[in-house]
Amino acid sequence: MVDVGKRIRIFDKQAETYEKKRMKQELGHLRRRLLHSAQGHVLELGVGAGANFPYYRNDVELTAVDFSPAMMNKARAANDRFYGLRITFIEGDVERLSLPERSYDTVVSTLSLCAYRNPEQVLRLMSRWCKPGGQVLMMEHGLGANKAVRFVQNMLDPLAYRIVGCHQNRDILDLVQSSPFIIERAERHMLGMLHLLWCRPAAT
Repeated sequence: MVDVGKRIRIFDKQAETYEKKRMKQELGHLRRRLLHSAQGHVLELGVGAGANFPYYRNDVELTAVDFSPAMMNKARAANDRFYGLRITFIEGDVERLSLPERSYDTVVSTLSLCAYRNPEQVLRLMSRWCKPGGQVLMMEHGLGANKAVRFVQNMLDPLAYRIVGCHQNRDILDLVQSSPFIIERAERHMLGMLHLLWCRPAAT
């Protein structure tokens, strides 16, 4: 298992790549499709270099979390230069984070479940941090829809995790269906590897 310090260094090295992806608006049509409904006090986990900033309404109040200092610097600079959103930045490991419970109208995770050591725990935390009646919006990549794609993903997974810090073969739909969420809408794209999920916390 890669320790947290090493994982941070892996993502620090990718900050410029993530910045370029934001500038190219990579997956922009899907981010816009997912995030147009984000409202109120929004918590975004794994904010990276700010790839989602162009797709938020300008009246949201955003709390942005990431454990990579280099990524956070890119995100801050991007917001200052281009977007002007009201953002509180928190540098920290999501899996060890302490945030006020039932405080966020919208919780957002895009392409981050692949990187956590314990994604089940992160999903539980997301449910805990979301207000009753709030929403959780996810865009996550994982196992594809056919056996050939899954075979390749399983083969590449150990190398991909060592190099870029993310798993290729997590069963995203199974993870979310087993979490404290009710899936209200789900879409699959890119040979079934990419999931868009609109969820709400299950009643406790």
